[in-house]
Formats: sequence, C-alpha cells, structure tokens
Amino acid sequence: MLSLGFGLAAALAWAIHDILVRKLTQSSAMLPMLLTVLVVGCLGLAIPTLAVGGWEQMTDKAVALSVAAGVAYVIGGAGLYQALARAPVRIVAPVLGAYPMLSLGIAAAQGRAVAAVEWLAVAAIVAGIAWVALTGREGGAVRGGLAAALLWSAAGAAGFAVTFALGQAAAREGAAFPVMLVTRVVASFCILAIGLAFRSIRPAPGTLSVLMAMGALDALALGLVTASAALPNPEYAAVAAALFGVLTILLAWRFLGERVAPPQWLGIAAIFGGIVVLSLQG
Repeated sequence: MLSLGFGLAAALAWAIHDILVRKLTQSSAMLPMLLTVLVVGCLGLAIPTLAVGGWEQMTDKAVALSVAAGVAYVIGGAGLYQALARAPVRIVAPVLGAYPMLSLGIAAAQGRAVAAVEWLAVAAIVAGIAWVALTGREGGAVRGGLAAALLWSAAGAAGFAVTFALGQAAAREGAAFPVMLVTRVVASFCILAIGLAFRSIRPAPGTLSVLMAMGALDALALGLVTASAALPNPEYAAVAAALFGVLTILLAWRFLGERVAPPQWLGIAAIFGGIVVLSLQG
C-alpha cells in the first residue's frame, strides 16, 4: 500500500538523519547543529505550505497550540542530540522511539479509555528498554554516564510526544501544513535565542552541507507522514514511521561499527513490537 511506503520512506529518512546526528555530535556543538537543521526544515516546509495553503483555517487557538508545540519540539530535539552525543544508537534509539507510550499516557490523562493490550504493550516497551540498557554497557563508550544518556533520551521522547499531541490538537483547530511550519519557526527562534545567549550559533567548519541534508531529511519524513493522511489506511504510515529506530540501529551497526549483542536484540524486538501495537491502537 502507498501509505505503508510513505511510512517506510519516512522511517528511512529519520534513521539517516539520526545517524548523521550521532556522527556529528561527537565533534560539533549541539545548538548550531539543531538551529541549522530547523531552519532548513522551515524552508523545506514553506514550499508545500504555500502550495497547499490553509492559513485561513488557523484560529487563535490553533496558533497558540502550534507555538506550544514549537517549544516542546525544542525539548525533543535537544534530548535527541544530547543523547546521541553521549551514547550508542542501540541505547538511545529504543528510548526515543518509545514516544507512542508517552502519547498513550497523554491520551489517558485526557480521559481516553486504555485497553489491556495497550498496557501490555507499555510493559513490553519498559521491560525492553531496561533490558537493552542493562546489556548494553559494552561495545561503545557512554560519555557522562549511562543514566545521563537515558535521561536525555527520555526527555527527547517526552518532548516529541508532547509536540505531536499539541500538533494534532492544533491541526484539528486549523490546518496541518501551517501548523507544522509555525511549530518549526517557533522552535527555530527558541534555539536561536539560546544560541545567541551562549554565543553558539555558527556550525563547525565543513558541516553545513551535511546539516542542510539533515534538515531536508527531517522535513521530508514529516511531510510524508502528513501527506499519508489523505491516502487509504493512513495508520500504516504512522506504524511504519515509528520503526525508524530499528533502521537507525541497523545503519549504526553497518556504517558506524556499533555492535549489537545477541541478547540486546530481544529487548529491541520487545520495544518495537510494543510500539507497533500502540501505533495500531492509536
């Protein structure tokens, strides 16, 4: 199905983006990287937003929710970059990819009934994360301690879960592409303000082209998932895209030499199996 293809393409784009993050954060500052990626993403989203339109649907509430989503995105992006700077992909990706679990908690807090199978999926994700962390101490240095890497990963997952929840609420009040563009613009200005405060906005020499590619990949993935809403069975795109972490781990093994021990695959399988279940329920 086309929606499944869109989701797989989005997962691959996000996986390549995260591999590049892991590689560059070993020698580059986070703020200039994130700022450049966000600005390029804004430019990439501006084209379909101008083509599709929808600004007349943007109510005050939709704008406010989009602005809040932009602030949450800053937390998600900072968590992603900091976590990948500190720990191997096999530890970070499963935690970051578990944001559907947090999305379920947000939905439950809003009054949605949670089925038993969803709680079982959450249990599988939590157990899988714990297993990967406990069996992942070898085969890749962890800078600043495993606990810090896991906390940054959790912050990233929480930031993205809140971003998606606010973004979906904003899209129901307004229109999808304007919501995404406002969210990215707000996030860009937040990172710019922080970068100016710390005097850290200029990318490291020789990294600009790679950062531009990262921004294009991120915008492409987001656009594919959004565009799938108009296709039959759009839920397949969301499920496939949520598996970006598996592709990230495989790419890290192939191109960065990050080894995954056989026992760790059990935890990884439990995590992403739970993610698939939650995505199908959602």
